Parts: sequence; structure tokens; C-alpha cells
Amino acid sequence: MAIFAKELCAQKLKTWLAAEDRIATGQRYQIGTRMLTRADLPEVRKEIEYWAAKLAEADAEEKFNGRCRVYRAVPRDI
Repeated sequence: MAIFAKELCAQKLKTWLAAEDRIATGQRYQIGTRMLTRADLPEVRKEIEYWAAKLAEADAEEKFNGRCRVYRAVPRDI
């Protein structure tokens, strides 16, 4: 069973991808005496990987009805 719903995973992934875009266009800027520094890019990419994996997990659960079956066969020479 997936911990997070598929919609939530997609929303979080979209948020982190948008954050990566904002970091790529301007990591740090200053307006007057105020300065804004965005998050570290490696940290954001780590979160993107995490939410992409959770989305894939939720998608697989939806596709296979939460079941992951493994079959084992023992070859025999009769």
C-alpha cells in the first residue's frame, strides 16, 4: 500500500520541479537591503527523485491493485 495518494505525489513532484526552475533562473538575488537565497540544487534534486519514486509506486499500486505477485518455479528433469 502506498503511503501517499497518486495526486499528492504528482502535486509534490510538480512543486519541486518548479523549485528547480526557480533555482536555475536565480539562486540568489538582492533588492535593496533584502537578500533571498534559494535552497541548494542537490537537495532539490534529491526531493525530485524521492517524489518521482513515490509517484511511480502509487501508479504501480493503482495499476496492479496493490498486489505484487512473485511466482517461483523449480525446474525438474523427470
